[in-house]
Amino acid sequence: MADKTRIKICGITRLRDAQQVAGLGGDAIGLNFHSQSPRVIELDNAVQIRLAMPPFVTVIALFMNENENWIRQVVETVQPDCLQFHGDETPEFCGQWSRPYIKAIPMASVENASLYARQFPQAQGFLLDSNAAGRQGGSGDTFDWSKIPLTFDFPLVLAGGLNPSNVAAAITQVKPWGVDVSSGVEQSKGIKDSDLIDQFFNEVRRVDVSQRIDR
Repeated sequence: MADKTRIKICGITRLRDAQQVAGLGGDAIGLNFHSQSPRVIELDNAVQIRLAMPPFVTVIALFMNENENWIRQVVETVQPDCLQFHGDETPEFCGQWSRPYIKAIPMASVENASLYARQFPQAQGFLLDSNAAGRQGGSGDTFDWSKIPLTFDFPLVLAGGLNPSNVAAAITQVKPWGVDVSSGVEQSKGIKDSDLIDQFFNEVRRVDVSQRIDR
């Protein structure tokens, strides 16, 4: 386990929310480009947020079974640092964009996350989410963390129903490389709650310090 749990806030739609995450030392923000998502962001808004981000904040573009033309337009216009795929994309599809990528694993459908991950050898890491295959994340539901193989040998980003009240327990049990939250820090879909974001960061840092002391 790393001494620091990385923090990604996903489903950002407002500049001020992105700036808060960056100001708190967040590691990444997620911009959703899936047209059916309630957190979908317009290209102009995404570019504004992208240009406002300081160094060392990774901007991640999220897709789910999108056509190639749309992904190409987003990549060329927004210039994200990393892509995140949530659908039935093949390893070849995910790897063709000259960008690092993260592949989401729908834990409600996948029995063995390690076997799934091995299909994507070029992936930078894997986001384990609570949704079933073909369904969007951001539901606010958790999954049984004990389903994660103890021998999961890939960078693991834990998602699915995280919030300020359970993220410490999640980190203690799973010991992920990073945590990803969307609905757990929202006042409504796509609109973040600044107090909940503060609380989420505080909890992650508190448990990180506690685990360093315990070692």
